[in-house]
Amino acid sequence: MADIIQLLPDNIANQIAAGEVIQRPASAVKELLENAADAGATEIKLIVSDAGKALIQVIDNGRGMSETDARMAFERHATSKIRHIDDLFRIRTMGFRGEALASIAAVAQVELKTRRPEDELGTYIEIENSSVLKQEPCACPVGTSISMKNLFFSVPARRNFLKSNAAEMRHIVDEFIRVAMAFPNIFFSLTANGQEMFHLEAGSLKSRIVQVLGSSYNAKLVQVKEETDYMNIHGFAGKPETARKTRGDQYFFVNNRFIKSAYLNHAVNSAFESMIAKDSFPSYVLYIDLDPSQVDINVHPTKQEIKFEDEKIVYAFAQAAVKHALAQFSISPSLDFTLNADIQNLDAVNKPFTTEKKDAAVSSDLFKAFTQKHQAHFIERDNKSDLKHWKSFYDTAGETPLGTTDASPAADAGSLLLKPHVASGPAIQVLAEKPLLQLHTTYIIASTNNGFLLVHQQFAHERILYERFGIAAHGKKMATQQTMFPSTLELGHADAALLTDLLPDLQTIGYQVEPFGSNSFVIQGIPADMDAGNEKHSIELLIEQFKHFSSDIKFSKREKLVRCMARQQAIKAGQTLSQKEMLTLIEDLFTCHTPNSTPTGSPTYVEFKEDYLDRMFGR
Repeated sequence: MADIIQLLPDNIANQIAAGEVIQRPASAVKELLENAADAGATEIKLIVSDAGKALIQVIDNGRGMSETDARMAFERHATSKIRHIDDLFRIRTMGFRGEALASIAAVAQVELKTRRPEDELGTYIEIENSSVLKQEPCACPVGTSISMKNLFFSVPARRNFLKSNAAEMRHIVDEFIRVAMAFPNIFFSLTANGQEMFHLEAGSLKSRIVQVLGSSYNAKLVQVKEETDYMNIHGFAGKPETARKTRGDQYFFVNNRFIKSAYLNHAVNSAFESMIAKDSFPSYVLYIDLDPSQVDINVHPTKQEIKFEDEKIVYAFAQAAVKHALAQFSISPSLDFTLNADIQNLDAVNKPFTTEKKDAAVSSDLFKAFTQKHQAHFIERDNKSDLKHWKSFYDTAGETPLGTTDASPAADAGSLLLKPHVASGPAIQVLAEKPLLQLHTTYIIASTNNGFLLVHQQFAHERILYERFGIAAHGKKMATQQTMFPSTLELGHADAALLTDLLPDLQTIGYQVEPFGSNSFVIQGIPADMDAGNEKHSIELLIEQFKHFSSDIKFSKREKLVRCMARQQAIKAGQTLSQKEMLTLIEDLFTCHTPNSTPTGSPTYVEFKEDYLDRMFGR
């Protein structure tokens, strides 16, 4: 029988390696930019076309390569950084992986021009499918220019798995920003389809942060700087007011290499404890320098996941450094007495404080706790434990999906009959003449013909808005109300690119936003049922939620936008509602196609039936 084990041809081996190293255009961008930085360049230009699928070109003014080095760079396992095995654990530079250029040459058509300062002529090399098609001397500036065209042309199946141009471009911008943040002393530019997106002059770290993240950060950064024998940490943390509802502008670098570390993120988040809301995330750009032998950077092919020899020391040090910086700059928890639009609309602010209200307030236990002596230690008895057996007595609405609201002649006067889609299922009859009760400014209790409903106001409104926005996004455009005073929105480069991509879909759900300069936008109109005055913040938050949309299911761009909009615009827990608002919310909920849950599956209400209530009290 013939032997069946064979060695793979080099070009196929390189394509397999490329599957690990070059997963998408952004992967090649990362490798090429890091190589340029390692070459001692002071200027690095990135040029892309068709989101990197047609062209990725990196031009640097670094030290260049000799003819032999230029040819060897495309061989597998070629490196200028490692001579002995111990060198692997002492690497401080970026691009040392031997498969990088070989992998790129296996999946794209590559052209290289490079020249050293001491050489009169440079070297031109053309490679396709791992084979050198041409090599000859050429006239070119000092440094290196490498172009990769038609990514995955030799592996069509891989090309088919690439996302839309907008999605791939976002990944490219992310990688570009990470390298640019690591080297603020280098000039970087990014040109996409002939238009310059980034022009980052060399300068200080703070100026680079402001260039990338936006001018709004200029006066909102706190310097972090601590040094010990074991490790150093420096960089900037955003003041508490820069915190976002999603994990946005957070950058960690270890020995100038961008890393992803939930462990270190937690360290910094804990340093901001009690300064920001629990569901918010601080902004920071932090650099850790320590002996490379204390770090294993070969955990993952992209080198973005690393392991520390002693994680607890690094955690404690990062946390302490940020805490110290915040304390040093006199940033501590404080009360904010400025009233935003939501607070100004509350009854307590708008309506006069009458004598009756004053008497009621003075007689309350809360007032006594603040004004009487020896009250600080007093804690009222918590009776919540008495409710621990209630859970077995309710059933969720998920058993009977409810449908459209129907005014039925059979219903009692002043009641609301809520009929299910399934004809055999029983209807829920909300007694509209009975007052609705808001519990903990989060839940609505509504009496029914055989019990009561406990409705979660935020989840219910999220379901209503999701279906309303969904209808608009798929045909029936929502009405827009023109803003009396159009507001201008300034964004960073990456967020501006994302918003530009979302503009057509935003228009379908009622927003009227127009580009106004490179990274500026004018908000001319907002959805008709949205409160005016907070539109800038709502769009900024929408962008953050969209960027960090997390789900196990791959949703379309429009679906993600609709879900983010519904979550953002829903009335929140803690918002006081009038009787009319509560009744409207319940009516709107039961006109939904799927009223019993949010888009993510959380229940919008729970039904307590009369027979269960009787059983609670042993009847």
